[in-house]
Amino acid sequence: MKSACWLLLVLFTPALALADPSIVPPQEYPVLRDIVNAVSAQELKVIDTTLAGFGTRHTLSETQSNTRGIGAARRWVKSQFQDISRHCGGCIQVITPSQMMTGTDLPKQGTEIMDVVAIQKGTTDSDRYIVMTAHLDSRVANIMNYTSNAPGADDDGSGVSALMETARVLSRYKFNVTIVYSADSGEEEGLYGGKIIAEYAKSHHWYVETDVNNDMIGNSQGSNGVVDNIHMRIFSEGITPNVTPAEIKYMYYHGGAVDSPARQVARYMTVLSRKYIPNLKVMLMYRDDRFGRGGDQMAFDALGFPAVRVTEAQENFTRQHNDVKVINGVQHGDLISGVDFEYARKITALDAITLASLAWAPAPPPAVAISGAVTPDTHVQWKPAQNAGGYRIYWRATSAPLWTYSEYVGDVTQHTLKNISIDNYFFLRRQR
Repeated sequence: MKSACWLLLVLFTPALALADPSIVPPQEYPVLRDIVNAVSAQELKVIDTTLAGFGTRHTLSETQSNTRGIGAARRWVKSQFQDISRHCGGCIQVITPSQMMTGTDLPKQGTEIMDVVAIQKGTTDSDRYIVMTAHLDSRVANIMNYTSNAPGADDDGSGVSALMETARVLSRYKFNVTIVYSADSGEEEGLYGGKIIAEYAKSHHWYVETDVNNDMIGNSQGSNGVVDNIHMRIFSEGITPNVTPAEIKYMYYHGGAVDSPARQVARYMTVLSRKYIPNLKVMLMYRDDRFGRGGDQMAFDALGFPAVRVTEAQENFTRQHNDVKVINGVQHGDLISGVDFEYARKITALDAITLASLAWAPAPPPAVAISGAVTPDTHVQWKPAQNAGGYRIYWRATSAPLWTYSEYVGDVTQHTLKNISIDNYFFLRRQR
């Protein structure tokens, strides 16, 4: 396991490296706009409608039926991934890692928790992994009720729809890095499916650069009646479990406690949204998840892998974790009618370009060093990263949420930022 270096962000050059590293590369890439335009709200609706049509996807529900329950849903998702693979010449491998689990909200004799995972192997850096997750299971108010209808259209049919649509769109391209699309089960009972794929990654020695977990991305009308189809939230934790005492000491003295690798992913997604997704604004949430709640990204966090939760800005609690019924004229339950698929399309498009741009990028440069105490300048040096076309240095005011300043420095391994005082800005130094 390792964390990325975020002082220097290596330039990505989709499909092909820069011929002349001295030329400042573009700040926008047309291929990412192509990916945004390829994401379809109609495809998302078709997928989500099919998922809701299984009646319930409760973890303890029917596994033998072909039309109802978690088993039918898993087999259908697997068949869709396999169909995508056929259309891309076998570019995707589908696996179904599983474990027998017990817990407070599971039977004492144990329950098989199975994920459906599609792996799009990278071409040059296949040992680096970008993971996208969403949970397939659904529930009603009583967490142990596995027979009642639990359509789970938003929670989390919308996230699984985004997962599958992202796989469909990105299967048209080849990437340096391996991309993983994981439809997890057992989330509602204790984040079990997230643990399975995170532990699978660790046991198979994956270098996971990030997990982007989509959990409820389709609701645009909150319980309070507020309609918001513009904003979304990205949650990211700060101090990760694998941070060493020496790193914590460095952060106490120099700052950087809000600069975990997961935070950099969230910030990067924010920048991408501003460039490529009209009418979508990211709310950066500096916590692992909503207050007192959780999602499958937490299993990756626990193992030291950078992970974020992507979710809607407004939650509707008459629909979420609720039985399908009408009370005082108000429809309760997580139905397809409560999903705004144009809103989900924008968030899915952001997922897709995030995965694509990270999977086209070289690895971060190792051994970054920074100095500049008692001088007016800041000095940065690093070791070269394989396949990098050049480097851009980012910095920001200590109170700023995003890396607002940058300078392209070309294909070099050291640079001096003239008249940029190290005392007045954050320059995050985090080793691989």
